[in-house]
Amino acid sequence: MLWGFIYVTVFVTVFIASAVFKMKYDPTHGAYKADWNDSVGTIHTDLAYGDGELNKYDLYLPADSTRENYGLVVYLHAGGFTAGDKSEDAEMLKWLCSKGYVAAGINYTLRTEENTASVYSQSVEIRDAIPVVIEEAGKLGYSIDKMAVAGGSAGHALAMIYAYRDAEQAPVPVVLTFGAVGPTSFYQEDWGIFGLDKSDEACATMFTVMSGTEITSDEVADGTYLEKVKPISAVDWVTDKSPATVVAYGTHDKVQPFLASLRLKAALEENGVDHQYFELPHSGHGLQNDTKLYIQWMDSVEEYLDKYMGS
Repeated sequence: MLWGFIYVTVFVTVFIASAVFKMKYDPTHGAYKADWNDSVGTIHTDLAYGDGELNKYDLYLPADSTRENYGLVVYLHAGGFTAGDKSEDAEMLKWLCSKGYVAAGINYTLRTEENTASVYSQSVEIRDAIPVVIEEAGKLGYSIDKMAVAGGSAGHALAMIYAYRDAEQAPVPVVLTFGAVGPTSFYQEDWGIFGLDKSDEACATMFTVMSGTEITSDEVADGTYLEKVKPISAVDWVTDKSPATVVAYGTHDKVQPFLASLRLKAALEENGVDHQYFELPHSGHGLQNDTKLYIQWMDSVEEYLDKYMGS
C-alpha cells in the first residue's frame, strides 16, 4: 500500500506543477485575451450553487443584454483535482465573454488529506452546478439556449465527463466541449508513466482515490475494476450524439497518460463526432514546445465556438 500512496502523491505533485506552468504559458502572446472594461461586460463573483465551502462560481455577462438568447461557456480550472481556483481562468473567461457568450468559472471541492473528494464527486458537483448557473443567468436577463463546457488539465477531464456522460441531463443542449491535456480514462495499461501498468496494487490505490470507490488489486487483475472507473472515464461515454470536440495533447506528457488521449481520438472517429484532435509531438503537459500547433488548436477552438455557439 505504501508504494500505491507514493504513486498518488507523485501524480498529484507533478499534475499541480505542470498545471501551474501551463496557466502561465501563453504562446499566442495575448491573442486570446480581452481588454476588459465595463463596455465589454460585468462579473458576478462567488455566487453559491451548493452548501460546500468551494461550491461557488463566477459569472461573466456581456455588456449587450438585448439579445433574446445567449450561449453559455463553462470553463473549469486546472490543479490536479487538489488545487486551483476559478479566478486563475479570468483571462479566458473575459475573452469568452468579449465574444458575446455568458461565461462561468466553477469551483469544486478539492481533494485534501481531510476529505474523500474524488474525480467522481467533483464531477457530480459540476453536474449539479450547471442548472443553478443557467437559472441565475436567466434571472439577470440572459436566457441561455445552448452551452459549451471546457477546461484545462483536471478541469478538462471534468469538462469531458460532463459533456459525454451528463449532457443528456443538461437544462440546455451541450453543443461543444474543448480543452487540453485532461485525462480521458483510467485503463491500467495506459498509465505506464507512473508504473501502474506493472503494479496492480499501486493501480488499485490510485484509481480508488480517483474514483471514490474501493478498488482491490484482484479487481485490477481480473479487469472488473473497469466498471468502477467508468463514471470518471469520459471516453467510455462517447456516442454518436456527443457534442463537437476540440482537444490538444502533448505526446511527451508525463503527468497524464498520452495513450488515454488516443482512446479519445479513436472513440470520436468511430462515432462520427465532429472534432479536431491536435497532437503536439514535442510537448509535455504544458504544450510548450509546439507553438504553431498550439496556435492552430486555439484557432480551432474559436472556429468551433463560432460554428456551434454563434447566434
